[in-house]
Amino acid sequence: MKQTVLTGLRPTGNLHLGHYFGAGQTWRNIQDNYDFYLEIADVQALTDNFDNPEKVRHNVYEITKDLLAIGLDPEKVHFFIQSKIPQIAELTVFYSNLVTVSRLQRNPTVKTEIAQKKELFGNDGESITYGFLGYPVSQAADITCFDGEVVPVGDDQLPLLEQCREIVRKFNSIYGETLIEPQQLLSNTPRIKGLDGNDKMGKSLGNAIYLVDDYETIQKKVMGAVTDPNKIKKDDPANPDVCMVYYYHKLVNNEENNNKICEECKKGARGCVQCKRELIEALNNFLEPIREKRKFYEEHPEEVEKVLEKGTNEALAKAEVTVKKVKQALKIDY
Repeated sequence: MKQTVLTGLRPTGNLHLGHYFGAGQTWRNIQDNYDFYLEIADVQALTDNFDNPEKVRHNVYEITKDLLAIGLDPEKVHFFIQSKIPQIAELTVFYSNLVTVSRLQRNPTVKTEIAQKKELFGNDGESITYGFLGYPVSQAADITCFDGEVVPVGDDQLPLLEQCREIVRKFNSIYGETLIEPQQLLSNTPRIKGLDGNDKMGKSLGNAIYLVDDYETIQKKVMGAVTDPNKIKKDDPANPDVCMVYYYHKLVNNEENNNKICEECKKGARGCVQCKRELIEALNNFLEPIREKRKFYEEHPEEVEKVLEKGTNEALAKAEVTVKKVKQALKIDY
């Protein structure tokens, strides 16, 4: 029997190349070998988008089209919408009794995000909501609701997974062996840098190439990408290892071309404008098959609805079994 994998994605915007080469690559690799549940986490997206529900609803469908376009197979992956699984909310309430506020505040991931919000809003954390602070509890409910045995994560998400394991251990120690303690599946893919050289690619930073970007958008973004600051004139030799244009060539171009680019760059035999123009073409060639597949789902929204309905029904059936076990353990199975 295949192990169960649970992972989730918050519908706050379209997927970018960081998603494609990061989590997306891991998901494509594991979909053949696991019983794979992929949650579109609309409820969790509302924790910091509560004042813009239209955005979240729209992106539920946008992200699903992106995921299908990059090669996730609905016959192998259970795509489901978090808000349509009420058992997740039930488990979140049950688990909230098993973790203290101080423990949530010490969670490194939560702690970092709280610090960012304090800096952003310029106060002492008065903008932090109950839902935001309790995010790790909700995530524990996501994982355990489907008996998640394996969770694909990056290093930065390990504290959230450990919080889930703590909740599972405490529940089992009080109420008997009921829940499965999940293990991490670490991605071998490093985080993809932004066009500005930032270690993180994201919408708020304006440094990402999105899978839905058209030719003109890509052209504008690439022409503003960071190159070696020491290369002043076209014929100056440069260091490709500090150039984001070469960095992206290595992602989407072939090895032969990349070796040529690297050699010419070091010798001063190519200018940055030429290199950027070649990258624009390479990116568009890389994204074109994804755009074509996505176009099918844009023109057939009923197919997206079918994928989400099928996966959500499958997830609901599994969630009902889990919550029945939990309620029996809690002695509230009236």
